[in-house]
Amino acid sequence: MRSIDKIYSAPRKHWVGDGFYVSPLFSHMANDKFTSPFLMLDYAMPQHFAPNEADPRGVGSHPHAGFETVTIALQGEVEHRDSAGNGGVIGTGDVQWMTAGRGIVHQEFHSERFSREGGMFEMVQLWVNLPAKDKNSAAGYQSLPAAVIPRCELADNAGSVRVIAGDYDGCKGAARTFSELNMWEIDLNPQGKTTLDIPPPHNLMLVALRGNALINDEKVARPTELVTFKQEGGEITLAADDEGVKLLLLSGVPIDEPIAAHGPFVMNTRAELVEKFNAFNRGEFGDL
Repeated sequence: MRSIDKIYSAPRKHWVGDGFYVSPLFSHMANDKFTSPFLMLDYAMPQHFAPNEADPRGVGSHPHAGFETVTIALQGEVEHRDSAGNGGVIGTGDVQWMTAGRGIVHQEFHSERFSREGGMFEMVQLWVNLPAKDKNSAAGYQSLPAAVIPRCELADNAGSVRVIAGDYDGCKGAARTFSELNMWEIDLNPQGKTTLDIPPPHNLMLVALRGNALINDEKVARPTELVTFKQEGGEITLAADDEGVKLLLLSGVPIDEPIAAHGPFVMNTRAELVEKFNAFNRGEFGDL
């Protein structure tokens, strides 16, 4: 059985722009959680927004380079637009997977409808690293509506797994990835229990979103907590309480390369980082 390393409580929340009140559950700036190939995770915990007649809340035009951003809409709607000409609204159950690659500029706001009507808002945003050979790939965009994301049933009516990326028991994820990783949304029914086998080379994390999950018959993960596991092989067991459980599982083969990061850019060397800032200042990322 793969051993639990640590369970982390959610850090203090902060605003990103004026539309996303998030807790940074992990970041590439800390070296203690073994999260590669994932660089960062912000969790916008469930929050009610009143109708807003002013400009939509969110984050205006800003650049990225050297990695990918993934936004999972659990409740509410976000509208995206970028300098590569992509855009659209992601709503409950949808996922947006943007490859910043050599450089892109984008913006994210509450959708016009959500701003007008208000409602519950809950999102997860991840940064996924790119290997050095892919950091200057062309910018790209994958719009993954809920309907195209496979949902696979667990044995014994334990619940289901929504495979955003990777492979669960032969069920292939909807997203294309540059490196080997899994991103699964796991729903356990009340009193449901399941066993999962993650490949030994993968780093492994769980984010508890709703309900209390008993892990390895040993420790309980409560909503907003991050669970990390030791870098070893073996299965893990998950069990739900009487209310059921929702978890996000993240695993992947570590990208064993140096990281040079500053603000919205993640490269491998300081020289590459300086060049990205220069390229952005020269207007090479485009604009909105």
